Amino acid sequence: MDGRKPDWLRAKLPTSPQYRNVRNIVEEHDLHTVCQSARCPNMGECWSRRTATLMILGNTCTRSCTFCAIQTGRPTELDLGEPARVGAAVQKMGLRHAVLTSVARDDLRDGGAGVWAATIRAVRYRNPETAIEVLIPDFRGNTDQLDTVLDAKPDILNHNMETVRRLQRPVRKTASWEITSKVLAHAKSRGFTTKSGIMLGIGEEAAEIEECIRHLRSIGVDILTIGQYLQPTKEHRKMHRWVTPAEFEHWKAFALELGFGAVESGALVRSSYHADEQSAHLRRPVQEAVSA
Repeated sequence: MDGRKPDWLRAKLPTSPQYRNVRNIVEEHDLHTVCQSARCPNMGECWSRRTATLMILGNTCTRSCTFCAIQTGRPTELDLGEPARVGAAVQKMGLRHAVLTSVARDDLRDGGAGVWAATIRAVRYRNPETAIEVLIPDFRGNTDQLDTVLDAKPDILNHNMETVRRLQRPVRKTASWEITSKVLAHAKSRGFTTKSGIMLGIGEEAAEIEECIRHLRSIGVDILTIGQYLQPTKEHRKMHRWVTPAEFEHWKAFALELGFGAVESGALVRSSYHADEQSAHLRRPVQEAVSA
């Protein structure tokens, strides 16, 4: 396969004052972002739109998924002052839609659920009009830990399936199709708006993509993101192919026909790409999706 990126994967360099402002706020509040840690190609565009995905619970993940650029190891920090700083940063950025994520913290007894809940409440306290989207780890399928997060009442619960059923084990290692399905179905059973995403170009077949999209809709997922897998380093899983814009459009149309409320599908799409616009295009406002 030709290793050169096609024209549709060219990301713009960050140059705007808004980009520098977001970077300064992140640094001032001593925060991590998945934009930086996962080497997201959209960082320039998103930060220029004054959006960023804030990553809590440190910058070291206890898992070693073969597609992810976030460093793996034994975390050494548990920063209980972080929730307040996240709330302050969201306020300073003036966000109407905040996206929060985290590394997996399998080293913690509660998987980090307590810090997750505290962060959601801190953001809500200082930003009562801001919609809060959470991109969570799977908590190993522990519904008590998941309920700790849900009880803090985020507006959108996001957990990625990442790839098709056959490739779950080689791509995700310690995660699984079954546990991800359980997390999403449980959140939906409690009345939450749910979201998930998959990567293409990692070795999947068309029939497997169709099965995956159908499955996510069958468990009530409202928002779907579909993007191109990009190999972060030579040590990560090899990319299988470049996916064309036409194929991304095909899967978007297919997903919308199945009844997803919003679908973002394209080479540079990542979990939080245009997240504010996705929620705006849902058939009902995100705030109505949370049970009282």
